[in-house]
Amino acid sequence: MPATVLPPEPAPPNVIHNCPNCSHWLPDGTLVCPDCHTLTYGQYLSELASSAQQLELEKQWPQARDRWRSALQWLPADTQQAASIQRHIAQIDGRLKAEEDQKARWTKRLGPFAPIVLFLLKIKSGLFLLFKLKFLFGILGFFGLYWAIFGWKFALGFTACIFIHEMGHFVAVKRRGLKADLPIFFPGLGAYVRWYSMGVSREDLAAIALAGPLFGLAAALICFGIFWKTHAEIWLVLANVGAWINLFNLVPVFGLDGAQATYALSRTQRALITATCALFFGLTVNASGGDPFGPHTQWVFLFVAAGMGWRCFTNDTPEKPDTNTFIYFLALILALGFLLFLTPVRNLH
Repeated sequence: MPATVLPPEPAPPNVIHNCPNCSHWLPDGTLVCPDCHTLTYGQYLSELASSAQQLELEKQWPQARDRWRSALQWLPADTQQAASIQRHIAQIDGRLKAEEDQKARWTKRLGPFAPIVLFLLKIKSGLFLLFKLKFLFGILGFFGLYWAIFGWKFALGFTACIFIHEMGHFVAVKRRGLKADLPIFFPGLGAYVRWYSMGVSREDLAAIALAGPLFGLAAALICFGIFWKTHAEIWLVLANVGAWINLFNLVPVFGLDGAQATYALSRTQRALITATCALFFGLTVNASGGDPFGPHTQWVFLFVAAGMGWRCFTNDTPEKPDTNTFIYFLALILALGFLLFLTPVRNLH
């Protein structure tokens, strides 16, 4: 993960001698126009406020407080704006004091180990960010559950594949300059990346949603490649399960990835995907000798077809559908479906 780049403090403005609003002449040190009551350095104050808010988003509270204090120098002390900033600074001071109190309590509890733990917590590299408690406990619980059911080899590979899938979302969000948290794992249920959309377009929403199955496809292909080289069946199983889960994620309902991507598709595009998946389901039934419950039948295609068929009649189609999303969606179905065909397994034990 790249290091956080803090917004620079805006350069102090030149002395203003004419009101920005009414052009009234102002002597040195005038902070508000006596004629129209416009703030003399309003533009600079807006820049300071914007940079301070950005620092708060990055949780750089001491730097944000200093930036707000700089703004006070350019405001008359008796204005509502100054009073509001003073209250905000007091809130930041309260937050910092609470953090210091919590740090002091943990220092007392940790005893001689406190300096080591505090040192690790201060390191900002991506390696140590991965060990945030929610992420660490979630992924360990996820791994532990599947270890208990299928053994540690499958559990380790499966957890890694799910992690790679989620990092697809994480990377796609970060590439668009948006804020995202590390994946949160729920043992037995799955994982998700919490991110902050701030009004992204349907096309970007679709790209972020489909990045998970794309990275998941890459992980499954790596597993298949290792199987091809080693002939160890565990890798065939992981490739098959990875392909199935990522294809299932394209079902366009609830909170699955396909649901978000479908917002960028027209009714015609949705109908074409429905027909494609229905055709693939029929082909897998035919490969099983016409038995819908045969060994080669892939019901996941029917799940995607049913979900997309339902979305053909929902009132959430865009004014301008995105062809790239349609191609992206369909290509993932084709690639994941082909990988399922290449990786037949009888059971997971």
